[in-house]
Amino acid sequence: MTSRLAKGVIRGKTIELDRDLGLVEGEEVEVRLTIAPKPTPWGEGILRSAGGWTDHPELDAVFDEIQQDRARERRPQGIE
Repeated sequence: MTSRLAKGVIRGKTIELDRDLGLVEGEEVEVRLTIAPKPTPWGEGILRSAGGWTDHPELDAVFDEIQQDRARERRPQGIE
């Protein structure tokens, strides 16, 4: 028994495949269906993971201050 993978679209009781599988007309097959996940738009993942922070515009100022603090010299002047 061989196995082949193809994607398709349901059209009523018919499944329209994205490619020819090279099977003989009338050949019996077993079909196992898995619903394909819908692609998410670019950036959707970050909005899901950090989306709770999107309603806090003051965070931009906080992160800017953190970045400036990191950029400052940490050692006291005159000490080598």
